[in-house]
Amino acid sequence: MKNNFLLEMQDRGYLNQCTDLDKLSQICNKKSISGYIGFDCTASSLHVGSLLQIMILKLMQKHGHRPIILLGGGTTLIGDPSGKDATRKILDQDDIKNNIKSIKKVFNKILDTTNKKTSPIFVNNADWLTKLNYIQFLRDTGSHFTINKMLTFDSVKLRLDREQSLSYMEFNYMILQAYDFYQLFVNNNCILQVGGSDQWGNIINGVDLIRRKLKKEAFGLTSPLITLASGAKMGKTEKGAIWLNEDQLTPYDYWQFWRNTDDRDVKRFINFFTEISPKEIEKIFSQEKNINKLKILLANEATKILHGELASKKAEQTAKETFNEGGIGSGLPEIKIKFDELEKGIKILDLIANNKILTSKSEARRAITNKGIKINDVVIDDEKKILKLKDFKNKLIKLSYGKKKHYLVKII
Repeated sequence: MKNNFLLEMQDRGYLNQCTDLDKLSQICNKKSISGYIGFDCTASSLHVGSLLQIMILKLMQKHGHRPIILLGGGTTLIGDPSGKDATRKILDQDDIKNNIKSIKKVFNKILDTTNKKTSPIFVNNADWLTKLNYIQFLRDTGSHFTINKMLTFDSVKLRLDREQSLSYMEFNYMILQAYDFYQLFVNNNCILQVGGSDQWGNIINGVDLIRRKLKKEAFGLTSPLITLASGAKMGKTEKGAIWLNEDQLTPYDYWQFWRNTDDRDVKRFINFFTEISPKEIEKIFSQEKNINKLKILLANEATKILHGELASKKAEQTAKETFNEGGIGSGLPEIKIKFDELEKGIKILDLIANNKILTSKSEARRAITNKGIKINDVVIDDEKKILKLKDFKNKLIKLSYGKKKHYLVKII
């Protein structure tokens, strides 16, 4: 394999499986290609579990190829059963349209939209899936699939092995995804589909459908599914998902997520989630032995890609002020309270629970008992404490839970 795009995919750890790596390498050496990745639209933001796929699209652009982003307005109406124990919540079309509009913001921030040759193409499979004639679709496309083979794919097999119900609607998902690839091959000259390793079966179906219907060759490629060294799933924390949209997770919290990476994952994640070259990464790790400095490098570079360099520097400075200098960082996540509320007094338990710092008053009470709550770095030991105006300096206080969670409580 001599193609620079695929070599860098391999060097960064992005490459898991490919239907024909040598042939794809030959084609990529001769010309620019178009490749696509599909994304669910089940929420108004993607989370960090989707970031590796977006980084692959970014890498395609770097090497002169055009990424196609398929936003599954049609398939989201059905729900991908891959890796799921139960049927997804069914969303209506208005919810899905709003989610697509919100999700697109992240792609426009991370990917290069200025180069005409490599700028991303956005497609919505609702444009063709919602217009299908069912009988005609069964004749033209369904005839190329056998139940025998469909039952062998993990998305189906695992659910059946666990004796968990799989609706006929979900069973059809793999045919619809294969048809997506066929559509993009015909209309956008798209010869490559990329996805996580759990999508291998669905991707193979698309490659086979193109070969059967058109007698032409397409390619499938998967990236590894990311699990943390701790065994946890990527992007899931005790507070919930690490969202990519700024209105759902502040740049500071995003920076802190990367700063708190397990020591064992740091090198792998710098390869995955930054634009530092693999050779430079090897050099950095041979020279720098302070793992905390490497974590800050990861946090800075990952945050810069999503939120920009200014936000990244501000997050680093906020962390420095908050942790190293014992101050109140101006970039901390904010909790706003009204002046008239404060005149009456706000119970500390209400403040913590209502702003979802902890999930309930009883959990907040336990945290106070265990000396886990601080105001301006002073431990709170009275669960009945009521915050009043005199507790604030310049209309601000820093509320901390444990060593890593800090909030700026501001009077408005």
